[in-house]
Amino acid sequence: MKLIRCCGKKGECYDALLDEKAVCLPCLAKQVGKTLPERLEDFISLGEKGLKIAEELLKEADEHELKSATSTLREEAIMAPIAFPPKIICLGLNYRDHINEQKASTPDEPIIFLKPHTAIIGPNENIIKPHFVKQLDYEGELAIVIERKAKNIAITEAESAIFGYTILNDVSARDLQFKDKQWTRGKSCDTFAPTGPCIVTADEIRDTSNLRIRTWVNDELRQDSTTRNMVFGVNEIVHQISRIMTLEPCDLIATGTPKGVGFALKPVPKFLQDGDVVRIEIEGIGILENTVIEEKQ
Repeated sequence: MKLIRCCGKKGECYDALLDEKAVCLPCLAKQVGKTLPERLEDFISLGEKGLKIAEELLKEADEHELKSATSTLREEAIMAPIAFPPKIICLGLNYRDHINEQKASTPDEPIIFLKPHTAIIGPNENIIKPHFVKQLDYEGELAIVIERKAKNIAITEAESAIFGYTILNDVSARDLQFKDKQWTRGKSCDTFAPTGPCIVTADEIRDTSNLRIRTWVNDELRQDSTTRNMVFGVNEIVHQISRIMTLEPCDLIATGTPKGVGFALKPVPKFLQDGDVVRIEIEGIGILENTVIEEKQ
């Protein structure tokens, strides 16, 4: 199932995508005398139970009930799937081709850092380039959406903690990142975590080992790789992070970026400028697009 969080004629809601139409699941539940949470975050916390209810609703609702709860995508403003994730956990140096383009060493364990939830924006919202940042960069990434609380979870059980997947752009101020020698400041500015356009539930993407991931800047293809190049796969990432910190429902884990980031391009780096459009596509999920806007002093 593909789920979006959106704002339209029904107000803020979460919808199941069916072709080019969006079915408001809480609205549909009310039509048939059932109940689903009003917030997508609460629906995610229900896990398989919530998905089963939603699937039964979509299957059993009659034509009138479906029509009453359905909008076209043109009528909806699609928002970031999760507005206030408890944690945004990101991986560095997790693609072999990205490691090679930097002539770096392959890590023995995942390199992790955090981004604040204030960095979250949704599809078609603007990435704000702070006036003091001179080297703004993009990183197209597959992001894991956590379903339930998990601590010290085994690799073999990791799938049970995953609700689904989305796209995250780990926007980075390279001048701040490299100046500091650690990554928090350069990764944490407001708008530096575009996510979306949807969450695809884990049952629809059972194999994450070879998903194509591409990033364009103004129609120039910059990143073209596959998750096959990951050092640590999805299940091992969940296992390893759960050893360090307790994972919670709606945590986002950005799994790293492949080669082709702006600062590593040869012969001359290409950083994001005012008006640039960044478009990221991941197989089976969709397209996340955002425009860069220079902040006025």
